[in-house]
Amino acid sequence: MSNDIKGVLTAIVTPFDADGALNLNALKRQINRQLDAGNGIFCGGTNGEFFVLNEQEKIAVTETCVAEVAGRANVVAHIGEISTRETIRLGKQIEKLGVDAVSVITPYFVPLKQGELIAHYTAIADALSVPIFLYNIPARTGNTLEPQTVRQLAAHPNIIGIKDSAGSYESLSGFLNAVKEFDNFDVLNGPDSLIHQGFVDGCSACISGLANVAPKQINAIWSRFNAGDIAGSFLAQESVTGLRTDLYKVAFSPAAVKKALQILGHDVGESRYAVHFTEQQQQQIRQIVTQYLQ
Repeated sequence: MSNDIKGVLTAIVTPFDADGALNLNALKRQINRQLDAGNGIFCGGTNGEFFVLNEQEKIAVTETCVAEVAGRANVVAHIGEISTRETIRLGKQIEKLGVDAVSVITPYFVPLKQGELIAHYTAIADALSVPIFLYNIPARTGNTLEPQTVRQLAAHPNIIGIKDSAGSYESLSGFLNAVKEFDNFDVLNGPDSLIHQGFVDGCSACISGLANVAPKQINAIWSRFNAGDIAGSFLAQESVTGLRTDLYKVAFSPAAVKKALQILGHDVGESRYAVHFTEQQQQQIRQIVTQYLQ
């Protein structure tokens, strides 16, 4: 497939200060940490806590990412809202900032038919000039993009791919098979457990939340694969899968990722949503970080 967005894009966390406000200086530090590992940036997504950011904060996060990256890597920004109208409104502001592409989650809370999802994405793609990735994460939205729906949307010249975070190999392979005849449409893998297999099967990139915690380890899966070291890529995946399994047993991302980052010495603040870690859970995360990363 022929789009330029390849390799690892980190679904970067949104740092907050002690008062819960945006900490853009901390964000810049995290961006450079990812660039040093060879990773691009995916901002304002699930790990970026888009669901607790207001519009101006989403714009500020994206603007900071684009400015700090300064052309050294790809930057993709998430713009999805519940309504088509609001997604387009935010998208028109974000596309002015110089991102390489945007990602649009399926509308959440409200159940939609496949035809309604097609109409939603078509209207957004028609309205924006920036390239669009569909974003499938049914466990969080209640709406699933079906392979044949994606196949139909892949024919739109401004829809260049899909980020699949359904969490299963069946879902990922279903999208890869549905769009294999479209040279300009890419499948981006979401689950950290499927990064290696996704590349083997034809994914152009992965969007990794765990790369916040383990940027070099995640990048090794891609860089070894890209260099032809398939066995080495698989071994890198095995280590990452263990980290993911153990960390997410304690708590779901992004809060678990942020807590692990704090333990590693990074000032990213707490998550804004109503999550709380007991002392036992924090000790578990400390042990996991020590086991896999220190």
